[in-house]
Amino acid sequence: MAEGNNNKSKEIVQEGLVGATASSNLANTASFTVADFEKLHAEEKAIKPVMRESISAGRDAWLRLKANKLAMISIIILLLIGLFAIIGQYLTPHDYQTQNFDKINHPPSSEHWFGTDSLGRDMFERTWMGAGISLQVGIYAALVDLVLGVIIGGIMGYYGGRVDEILNRICEILYSIPNMLVVILLIVVLNPSMFTIVLALSITGWISMAWIVRGQVMQLKNQEYVLAARALGASPFRIMFKHLIPNSLGPIIVTITMTVPQAIFAEAFLSFLGLGIQLPTASLGTLINDALKAMTIYPWRMLFPAVLISLTMLCFNIFGDGLRDAFDPKLKK
Repeated sequence: MAEGNNNKSKEIVQEGLVGATASSNLANTASFTVADFEKLHAEEKAIKPVMRESISAGRDAWLRLKANKLAMISIIILLLIGLFAIIGQYLTPHDYQTQNFDKINHPPSSEHWFGTDSLGRDMFERTWMGAGISLQVGIYAALVDLVLGVIIGGIMGYYGGRVDEILNRICEILYSIPNMLVVILLIVVLNPSMFTIVLALSITGWISMAWIVRGQVMQLKNQEYVLAARALGASPFRIMFKHLIPNSLGPIIVTITMTVPQAIFAEAFLSFLGLGIQLPTASLGTLINDALKAMTIYPWRMLFPAVLISLTMLCFNIFGDGLRDAFDPKLKK
């Protein structure tokens, strides 16, 4: 009992000391006068704390992408190539199918800016027509890969367990089959056309996208905002396409930019082998194949399609690298 009373008395004394200290501080504060303060000079008033503007992740990625000069030059070149692929056929009075045997294998001139081919057809219009077809094949194949990869990869990453195991084994089996072999066999069975090429390229092309989306979803599905949405009764579909997929857009966009040049090269390779777009319709691979026979005699027939397809693939790769650096949080300053 005595010890308890002593402890209580000590607490009272401590509280009294704290109260006395606080009251003394208030008294000291109250004793300040105007003379105790100094006015700031003009230079001191102009000094403001340097604070970075709060910006979103998307805007931050855009600012870093815009600072990458090579990536911006690449996207400008790609936009110009796409524009000429659309309007190129209207810039000359010639038709891509019209044959003129009086002007066979003419070099570039003011009438035929890229020269003519072995049948007297205008190479300028056929080159830009081929660029348009190659771009369409690349974009359509990338869109199919995007849709299939995002859906299947999202299902694998979100549900996990046996669903993930079964779908992952299917992807591994398809990935083990040589892609070009599947494409060639399918084109041989079906009639060569743009639809057949896109379908053949998409059979195994979506697997890489699915694995990337799967990895992103598995990292994000245990975040607090996902758990909160699940606790509030949100459906798996809403969680996946409202929260998980939007937060995985960085790797998805980068993968798309890498998929397009791969599809363009595959189409050019198939057309070069005679399994792609069939004549008289032109693609860049078809034009290169047609010009190969007389490459040393009429080099301009191969020069323009080869430079165009090389420039397109180079710009897509540089732009993809720029996007990857822009969306990489490790490079954020």
